[in-house]
Formats: sequence, C-alpha cells, structure tokens
Amino acid sequence: MAQTDTVTRILDTAEVLFAERGFAETSLRTITSKAKVNLAAVNYHFGSKKALIQAVFARYLDPFSERFYQALDALEAEYANAPIPLDVLLETLARTVLEVPAERNSLKVFMRLLGLAYTQAQGHLRRYIQTHYGDVFSRFSGLVRRATPELPEAERFWRLHFMLGTVIFTLSGLDALRDIADKDYHEHVSVRDLIRRLRPVVVAGMQAPLPDDALKVAG
Repeated sequence: MAQTDTVTRILDTAEVLFAERGFAETSLRTITSKAKVNLAAVNYHFGSKKALIQAVFARYLDPFSERFYQALDALEAEYANAPIPLDVLLETLARTVLEVPAERNSLKVFMRLLGLAYTQAQGHLRRYIQTHYGDVFSRFSGLVRRATPELPEAERFWRLHFMLGTVIFTLSGLDALRDIADKDYHEHVSVRDLIRRLRPVVVAGMQAPLPDDALKVAG
C-alpha cells in the first residue's frame, strides 16, 4: 500500500470514528483496526493521537479558511469602506461551509467534528485551531462587529455562538431532519433549501432586540 493511500485511509477512518464516538472514546487501536493498518503506521505518519486529531481538522479547515479568506477579500472590495450587511456575511459563511465538504460528500461529518471542537476540544486542539485559523475567524468577527454596532461586545459573543450552535446542530442532524420533512410534510429538502430556511432565523437572532439585562449593562 502506498504511503499516501495509508495516510488517506487512516484519516478517512479517524474522522468518521471521531464524529460518531468522540475523541476520548475513540482509541488508536480502534482506528487502526477499522483502517486495516498497524499502530506503527499511525505513529510513523502522525506521531500521536493529538496530531491525528489535528490532521483530521486540517483536511477541512485548510481549504475552508483559504476559500473564506478569498470570499471576504471579495466582499470588502465590493463594499469598499462600508459595513458589509449581516445577511451577506452569513450567506458567504454558509456557502463556504457547504463548498468544502461537498467535494468529499461529508457535510454531516464536518458538522459533527465542528460540534466536537466546541464540546470536547482539549487544550491542544483549541490551541491548534487558534494558531492556524484564528486570523480568518477574527476577521469574520470584526466584520460582524461592524455590521452590528448596536450590540454590546458580550451580547455579540453570545449571539455568534448561539448562531454557530444552531447551524452545527441543524446540519449535523441533516439526515434525520430531511427524513422528518419527507415523511411528515412531504417536502424533499436539499441542503441549500435548508440553508435558505436557516438564514433568516439566524439573521433575526443576531438582530433581535437586546434583553433587559444587556440593556442595563450597555447603559
């Protein structure tokens, strides 16, 4: 087996198992057994389980961050010095999120991995994501800040994370939602249909009136 085939097989197996079971619950021996490689191959190509986890994320986040950076460049050129509207920013984010895993037919896996990054991320993964991809996410957050000047910083933080949580939960449960829509409402929903329905909900959430306690803090 060629080295590139071995690496691909290990990564393909690891990302599915991590998405299904979580990081702590997935051992290297389980991965090697499913991938039909020996433990020495994982150690040789990755060195450790931590490095393997990081490599799994890099397969998605490297092309995502590159495309998203280019998309933000295009938006900033289009709007010059004016704030980019929130719905445009969110549409661009959603489109880029869909483009990368669509190439590998693994949107559900990608969303579950993102969910794990929020709920199970150990210190090494947080540091890895911040170091390698912090710039593009900070840039997006800055553009959202310009688009929502009425929001206090803390309120914007919560709403961004509520928004991301909604998107991750919805897309990671895509198969079940489409099955329910088909059986109960006779709707055949594509991923892009779902994004179109989700967008006004998250935009409205970001632009909702401030709660009373946030108004007191802001005042």
